[in-house]
Amino acid sequence: MIDVDGLEAAGQGHLAAAVERLHGDSRARLIAQIKALDLGLITHLISTVAHGDAPVDLAGLTPPDVVPAPSSPDAPSEHEARQVGEQLLRDGKIAAVLLAGGQGTRLGHDGPKGEFPFSPVTGTTLFAHHAARIAALRRRYGCALPWYIMTSPQNDAQTRSFFAANDWFGLPAESIGIFQQGLLPAVDRTTGAILLEQPDAIALSPDGHGGLFPALGRNGVLDDMDARGITTFVTYNVDNPIGRVGRAEFLGHHRTFGSEMSNIVVRKRHPQERVGVVAKLGDRSVLVEYSDLPAELAAATEADGSLRFWAGSVASHAIECAFARRVTGGLPYHRAIKRVPYIDQNGNLIEPDEPNAIKFETFMFDALPLATATLSVESLRQDEFSPIKNADGDDSPATVRRDMNRLYARWLRHAGVMIEVSPDGDPTIDLEIDPRYALDPDELRDRLPRGFSPQPGTPIVLR
Repeated sequence: MIDVDGLEAAGQGHLAAAVERLHGDSRARLIAQIKALDLGLITHLISTVAHGDAPVDLAGLTPPDVVPAPSSPDAPSEHEARQVGEQLLRDGKIAAVLLAGGQGTRLGHDGPKGEFPFSPVTGTTLFAHHAARIAALRRRYGCALPWYIMTSPQNDAQTRSFFAANDWFGLPAESIGIFQQGLLPAVDRTTGAILLEQPDAIALSPDGHGGLFPALGRNGVLDDMDARGITTFVTYNVDNPIGRVGRAEFLGHHRTFGSEMSNIVVRKRHPQERVGVVAKLGDRSVLVEYSDLPAELAAATEADGSLRFWAGSVASHAIECAFARRVTGGLPYHRAIKRVPYIDQNGNLIEPDEPNAIKFETFMFDALPLATATLSVESLRQDEFSPIKNADGDDSPATVRRDMNRLYARWLRHAGVMIEVSPDGDPTIDLEIDPRYALDPDELRDRLPRGFSPQPGTPIVLR
């Protein structure tokens, strides 16, 4: 049974009434969900966060310390960082953590976003592409490189089934750890009442990418990393297929600096670009959401006319396992105002016309000021960042197709292969290079057969 008095005291007595209206399996299902709620936390969030985050005090905000993108991959600092990072990989000190809790709804895809077939020629899915990079890194460095994938309760079962149906994309199943982030209920925006999405189901949603840290502890992932001798893990998002997870230079800079949490940043295209900005408040690194950065700061420039706050986050990090353990207790919560269909007290499904609910979430970047040392490493956007977030327009499959064609055309030119381009400079054919064929331009140059020449008008697929 449920603690009716406890629900009443927490202002959630309607849940007890909802249980009384049910029978059999439906009743048991709702009771189980209610018992899993942390009513103390929810009550605290309603009283402290539901009315809005505290104003962000940005007085004294300054640009971050950044390792600039090198003018050449052979620059001495890059060469030294590469050596350090490659040794970490060879020594088995690195793990990869893919954040894959999202659904492909905005892309018109019914299922986990990782199942989305993003590549224009072969229809390769995001999951398959990321798996190929893990396989290539393992081969190059002769390392285990454990791969952990954080799902959400909404897509966990589908993700596991997809991997199994695809024979784990050629990777040993035991080398892949799939785990779930946490859930929190949506509450009514006015009353704070926990909403029901079905008569026997609470309206639950993932607790945000900041939920990674408690999930690593709760699911035993950090213990597993310790048992494998892992000291550092890298995080990256499933929707960015050109992200260079496991890039030795980034890992080397992170380790040499003694950073506990490092970021990859790219230069913002324009002041209003919707990306978080890495900066400093005092001696601590912070990430300021684009919505929290005042227009005058977003547009501020240096003497040479460049943006003062230019360091846009691509949501990719290198994190020390010891630091992750320190923050498994969780990060600050934020509110998101959403439109959430719900079941009313008469059992009717209500489809609100306006945002009616509050969801609570945490952000991974809120861990930055908790670290004793942090580092930001600049990467060129064209080499590192082209996410798939929208069905069309910016950050869509079309822009990823364009950016991948441009990227691989540069690789081919490096190998001495010229690709026909349109008047605007873009390749006239689609190009796909499987990470297992080549991870970078040098490897492509070394692997291409002598005399390789593309056929006019024919896409190039190297795998």
